[in-house]
Amino acid sequence: MRRPQQASMNHDVDVPPDRHYDEARHLWAQHDASTGNVRVGIDAIALESLGDLAYVALHEVGTAVTRGDTVGSLEAAKMTTTVVAPVSGTVIARNDAAMTDPSTINQEPYGAGWLVEIAPSNWEQDAADLISGEAIAPWVVAELERLRPEDRAS
Repeated sequence: MRRPQQASMNHDVDVPPDRHYDEARHLWAQHDASTGNVRVGIDAIALESLGDLAYVALHEVGTAVTRGDTVGSLEAAKMTTTVVAPVSGTVIARNDAAMTDPSTINQEPYGAGWLVEIAPSNWEQDAADLISGEAIAPWVVAELERLRPEDRAS
């Protein structure tokens, strides 16, 4: 079972601090130092907005991507959204299990619900454009306040 990370005194949200986040698109990127590859998924804040996923489409393994390129789409009852690459490189794996059972993404967005894995062409440069470390908590608080205005009175 997932343990939420404390983002502030007023907000509990599951946003692990061991990743980098694309603040505009609510995607996470986790760099594996041993392989150099980057696993990508959608964060819990975006999933809360989307609701339960019904369909997932992801690009084929071998697809070359530039940061910001579409690598797939997610469909839910509330809306459909595109998944964009938070880093440039080549898609080396996609989560076929999550495509078969999209509820996996809602249940375990930071584990079994990952989306694609990319062999990055320049991780250091792309990582510099993502939120990480101590910048995560204030970003989460700001996003929750922006997306859930009723929380402002809390």
